[in-house]
Amino acid sequence: MTRVLVFGYGFIGAAFADLCRARGYRVSATARTAEKRTWLAGQGIDAVDPLNPQLSNIAAAADLILITPAPDDSGCPAFAALGAALRDAPRKWLGYLSTTGVYGDRGGGWAFEDQALTPLSTEGRRRVQAESQWQSLSGQHDVAVFRLPGLYGVGRSVIERLRDGTARRIHKPGQVFSRLYDTDCADALMRSADRRRAGAVYNLCDDEPAPADAVLVWAAQTFGFAVPPGIPFDAPDLSPGMRRFYAENKRVSNALAKAELGWRPQFPTYREGLRDVWRLVQNGSAISH
Repeated sequence: MTRVLVFGYGFIGAAFADLCRARGYRVSATARTAEKRTWLAGQGIDAVDPLNPQLSNIAAAADLILITPAPDDSGCPAFAALGAALRDAPRKWLGYLSTTGVYGDRGGGWAFEDQALTPLSTEGRRRVQAESQWQSLSGQHDVAVFRLPGLYGVGRSVIERLRDGTARRIHKPGQVFSRLYDTDCADALMRSADRRRAGAVYNLCDDEPAPADAVLVWAAQTFGFAVPPGIPFDAPDLSPGMRRFYAENKRVSNALAKAELGWRPQFPTYREGLRDVWRLVQNGSAISH
């Protein structure tokens, strides 16, 4: 039986685990709280505390490992926990979730995997370090790095923000962002595990970079919400995090993932994706992870 370890069972970790379980794979996943480990066990997933000393043995025995946690100043916490044990472990697929923030600002231009990395933020610089840590294992394992944009799906979309009144329509002329539906991301990860290439780096995103405020307006008008008032991007009350978000303007290319993995997003633009979120929300679906 194929064994899978998801280090960090969050939004994408859950979507990937769902695909693995549908294939009959045995899935283990880390969770920091006893409550979440109990919930995972109830879902048929082998839950483990990331501080459990047995985690290294679980990782060494796994065929596929997905690493999702955000790094800190020391790098990736999963690498600190597992890196040494994996150096002598049998060959396996290691998927690391990074971010398109490693490209920094491209002035609205396209970002490709072979370009120099020029992160603007502390978070982006940490991701570059973490990518390097995992790529150091490419001689022993089939390491693949995935640079992800804004991720959305049920429980994590503009629809929920419109519904609860927290959506903010911030406009910056010429600004665009890339995004990706959670199940499309999981599909690309699985295709990489099926078509391994050590040292691979893939941008994953849909086919239409778009302004965040245009997406918000479309969703409000399409699903019957009031359109929030416009806010200039340089408004004095914007949070530092929001200012960092709007400091980077780029279009992310997904051409390499399409060419090498045979991947096509099921939801090629935010319109198809948000219509699916709306359908699932109307049918009573809710995020459970």
